[in-house]
Amino acid sequence: MTQVRIEHVNISVSDPERTAAMLMDLFGWHIRWKGRAASGGYTIHVGSDTDYLAVYSLRPDAAAKADFAKGAPLNHLGIEVADLGAIEQRVAARGLKAFNHADYEPGRRFYFFDEDGIEYEIISYAKP
Repeated sequence: MTQVRIEHVNISVSDPERTAAMLMDLFGWHIRWKGRAASGGYTIHVGSDTDYLAVYSLRPDAAAKADFAKGAPLNHLGIEVADLGAIEQRVAARGLKAFNHADYEPGRRFYFFDEDGIEYEIISYAKP
């Protein structure tokens, strides 16, 4: 069977530059591409050399917080990391609040919301 993987996910945000900066700060990712996108919008592709998040805004100059309903239709993004504690410290340093910490077989996790209300689940399968 051919290996299948998610190459990217495209999410709408109110400020692509702010979201890309957060993702680079938290996860050590880099910008792969940025520029004009569909419907007159603006997109930044931020991630690793093999996969990324496309952060898109129809109006990248919008100063107001976007009005996205939680879970409509995205519930959360799950991102695997090696050092859960280090990422949680970076989340806190950005003024974001971690919650719903859990240890479960086979790993550990916590969640946080970004400035647009997008929920992230941070997961580590590393043995403490």
